[in-house]
Amino acid sequence: MIRFLVCTLALALGGTGSSYADGDPDAGKAKAAVCAACHGVDGNSINPEWPSLSGQHPSYIVQQLKAYKSGDRANVLMSPMSMSLSEQDQKDLAAYYATQTLTGKTADPDAIALGEKIYRGGNVATGVSACAACHGPDGRGNPGAMMPRVAGQHATYLSNQLKLYAAGERQSDMEQMMRNVAARMSDAEIAAVASYMQGLR
Repeated sequence: MIRFLVCTLALALGGTGSSYADGDPDAGKAKAAVCAACHGVDGNSINPEWPSLSGQHPSYIVQQLKAYKSGDRANVLMSPMSMSLSEQDQKDLAAYYATQTLTGKTADPDAIALGEKIYRGGNVATGVSACAACHGPDGRGNPGAMMPRVAGQHATYLSNQLKLYAAGERQSDMEQMMRNVAARMSDAEIAAVASYMQGLR
C-alpha cells in the first residue's frame, strides 16, 4: 500500500518540465552516432538485450546516464561510455531520443493473460504492486516522477532488468520500489509481464 501511495503521489505531483529537458535534439543526433551500434540509429535497438531509447522521457534518460557515470548503476558497456558525457551531452542525447518514434512490438499471446493481470492488478497474495500504478495504464510512464516508459520496450531487456532488481544488483530505483516489487515476483510473472509491456502501444 505504501509503495502504491508513493507512486500515486509522484504521478500526481510530477510535471513534465521542458519538452526535452533543456537539451538540443539536433546536437544530440550528432552525439548519438556512437550510441547507434547498440541502440540503433534512431534509438530502436535491434538486439533485445539492449533497450530501445526512442520515445523515452528525456528526464529518465538523463537520470540513468547520471547513474551510470556516478556508479549508482553499473554496466560493463554503459559505465565507461557515460564517463566522458557532460551534463549538456546527457541532455542533448536525451532530447534526441525523445523525438524519435518507437517501433511497435507484439506480446506473446500465451503470456498476455498473466502479464495483464500482474501489470494492472499485481499479486495481492505475494505483495506485488500493479505496474500500472507507477508506469501508467498504457505503459507510458511519467517524466516528472522519473517513471520510465515501458510500453514497446524489448521483453528480454525488461525481464533482465526485473531479475537484476530482484537480486539487488540494480539499485538505481527510487526508494527501492523496483527491488521490493521484483523480489516478490516469480520467474513466470516476470516473463509474462515483460512480454505484456513489450506489446503495449
